[in-house]
Amino acid sequence: MAGVPVYRGSFGPAQAERLLWRGGFGPRPGEAGRLAGRGLGQAVLSLTRPPVERLTGPAPTDDKHFPIAPYDASGHDHLWWLDRMVRTNRPLVERMTLVWHDWFATSNQGVGSQRLMLDQNALLRRHALGSFRDLVHDITSDPAMLQWLNGNKNTKSSPNENYGRELMELFALGADRGAYTEVDVREQARALTGWRSQRVKGVGPTNFRYEPKLHDDGTKTIFGKSGNYGWQDSARLVVEHPLHASFFVGKLWSYFIPTPPPPATRHALEKMYQHSYAVRPVLEAILQHPALYTGPRMVKPPAVFAAGMLRALGRSIQTTQWFRLAPASGQRLFYPPNVAGWDETRWLDTATFRGRWFLAALLVNGAASSSAAGPEKLVDRALVYWNHSAVTKATRSVLVKFARTGLARGHSAAEIETALRQLVATSPDLQTA
Repeated sequence: MAGVPVYRGSFGPAQAERLLWRGGFGPRPGEAGRLAGRGLGQAVLSLTRPPVERLTGPAPTDDKHFPIAPYDASGHDHLWWLDRMVRTNRPLVERMTLVWHDWFATSNQGVGSQRLMLDQNALLRRHALGSFRDLVHDITSDPAMLQWLNGNKNTKSSPNENYGRELMELFALGADRGAYTEVDVREQARALTGWRSQRVKGVGPTNFRYEPKLHDDGTKTIFGKSGNYGWQDSARLVVEHPLHASFFVGKLWSYFIPTPPPPATRHALEKMYQHSYAVRPVLEAILQHPALYTGPRMVKPPAVFAAGMLRALGRSIQTTQWFRLAPASGQRLFYPPNVAGWDETRWLDTATFRGRWFLAALLVNGAASSSAAGPEKLVDRALVYWNHSAVTKATRSVLVKFARTGLARGHSAAEIETALRQLVATSPDLQTA
């Protein structure tokens, strides 16, 4: 990692916990301490070079304890993926799949097929830590993406610019950077012609195929270079563009660290990336950078928050409420709001916080201790419930005051402890990491 600083401070359970939240879905009980014992370098490698996939714990079910049907039942696709986030032993792979889902945002609202969306999800997972060049190549011919951005309606007699424009603006180069022109958009559309599909009643879009007779085989000029380009060239040219590496590094960095990379770090990461267009080495450098451990906290995306609560408690998906409440919290998986993905500035606002409150409520009810205790002890028990979560002195003071007031008003210890569990889960300390 020549030229990229590495964090040299203390790497204890608090730092390991932040790593597990940024590079996954938070720790299971005892996991942060065990990871801290490995040291920063080995901790990061355990995430970026994971073992063979294994899902542990009960498989997901609906409210009637029947197995979920992710290809067919509405919302069960969300349950299926949330369950993977909870039970996986490869959290960074799953987290990067979520990153790519936002980066190449595709919504079932326009695709109309949970099967195609799940197939795309598998594609993103295969490329989670691999070659970004290969990912762009494969997503360009992915049926869900073809359906979403009208690539299957792009023919030489009627070129469609949707995918070609988004490929440059959102996926590989960025807007307003001088990376491409309207001429490049039109020429990319020509290069991408030839894909078709059909819609079958009761099945949806199917039979995606490339038909050479519908492809414009004339010479195209893209980024000032001319050739008889096809769709594979379209994908290759954006990755080889001089402004691609800076776009890639800045965007990938933003998913893990909320402040921009220092210029020297950015330059070193760009050089590292350009060597082979591999994601893993860049990500390993980001996850070891001092800014991840000394910089400001980040708001957890709603799906990450939900999965993290379940992991902390060792619980499984046993109700469809996990997808029914997802839109209110701001993130229903497989339904990003548009091709630009989710707006992370809305992860916590007056609307989405209410959704998070109800997500937490799914897990706080139950066997709170009925034994008498003072305010401090009740707060301690609520923190232990959430995997011994640490909170600031200011948060703890508010929680103790709440417990003291509740006791004075005659509420039982069990009632107060249940309420404290929900307040801890929705405190600023647990909404961020």
